Amino acid sequence: MKDYLVKAIAHNKQVRAYAAITTETIEEARRRHDMLAVASVVLGRSMTAGVILGAMLKGEEKLTVKMNGGGPIGTILVDANTKGEVRGYVSNPHAYAGLNQEGSLDIKSAVGTNGILSVTKDIGLNQPVIGQVSIASGEISEDFTSYLLHSEQIASSVGAGVLVNPDFTIQAAGGFVIQLMPNTEEKTIRLIEERLQTMPSISSMIGQGVTPEQILIQLLGEENITILETIPVQFQCECSRDRISNAISSLGSEEIRDMIDTDGQAEATCHFCNESYHYTKEDLETLLRVGIS
Repeated sequence: MKDYLVKAIAHNKQVRAYAAITTETIEEARRRHDMLAVASVVLGRSMTAGVILGAMLKGEEKLTVKMNGGGPIGTILVDANTKGEVRGYVSNPHAYAGLNQEGSLDIKSAVGTNGILSVTKDIGLNQPVIGQVSIASGEISEDFTSYLLHSEQIASSVGAGVLVNPDFTIQAAGGFVIQLMPNTEEKTIRLIEERLQTMPSISSMIGQGVTPEQILIQLLGEENITILETIPVQFQCECSRDRISNAISSLGSEEIRDMIDTDGQAEATCHFCNESYHYTKEDLETLLRVGIS
């Protein structure tokens, strides 16, 4: 199944709902960063939540999610836009985590709970819009739920899950966001709460091959849902040789001359996609001449 995201409304427009399958996208991130299991779960949950938040934006708007709870995983950084394009990385892709009391990876200890989750939105204004909350649990889904409630004042439920194979490849990944509008009736809230409590884990559902539409049906009831839009989801990085060249040029002629004299070459690697760009002495001299001219 190709990765994609669906937007929907439910219960006579009292509820906004989003669900996504992100298995191939998270596998691409895992491959690029050579991540071990806990990093794949942490980044996979974060990228899934991030791409759903990105789908809530309009036009060319985009956002950046940053999270650091003080755990061994380090900083989690995710970029997403309205087109279903997402990229991300963690500081320590080889972080190790033991098991918690339930016998699952101890995500909370890997992420940590002493820090901030921030979401920076570029919506075309002179200054970005920044919302942030203290990390609630380190389990990612609960932290995004807390962000939406306390920073955006929208009662929400966020679920994101990742299943990792024994060889560390990604078996399944995806998630959902359910949001209650201010006019949501109590009976609708109770119905959703009951369904949330009884539904299987999101990662196990996706591992069994359910679609985003079926996730929402499980949560809201088929008769209550109207699908508004379907968006393909993919790992997409904005880096390019031109961008890296511009970044090197911006360092100034003195810095570029030092690269030439000291190493005779330069290597730049994108944090988000781990793509490397090599510059020979001749490449650097060309950038130097262009910068001077």
